[in-house]
Amino acid sequence: MNHPVVFMIGLCVLSPNLVASPLTYAPVNPSFIGGNPANGGNLLNEANAENNIPNPNTGSTPQTPLQQFSNQVQSLILSRVATAASSQLFNASGQLIPGTVQTENFQITIAQVAGAASGTLQITTVDKLTGQTTSFQITGQGQ
Repeated sequence: MNHPVVFMIGLCVLSPNLVASPLTYAPVNPSFIGGNPANGGNLLNEANAENNIPNPNTGSTPQTPLQQFSNQVQSLILSRVATAASSQLFNASGQLIPGTVQTENFQITIAQVAGAASGTLQITTVDKLTGQTTSFQITGQGQ
């Protein structure tokens, strides 16, 4: 009978001191409010997916499939016009060609900048309807 008790006492005396640290809980579920800050993007995506309330500040209503199709056709046409205009703006090696290109609504002028570094071009776009202009320079266009 004393044999198991002696064994237990001997085990406790002969075993090295056991050291334990407190357990810490780190939640794995990204929906847990006190979770890892790196899960913020996931939480935002879940919230946006569940949000069925339209934003009153946008002032726009959802587009019908017909409106979406019309917008896509308009984008396609504008892309083709931009491609056609760009063929008049660039040579075969991809460098800008000095000159003026006229479209229905815009005038695009490409000119060599006098007194600037070799190959510096100024591109000016004029909106014919409003008169607004946008201009920038490109350096390094060896002509």
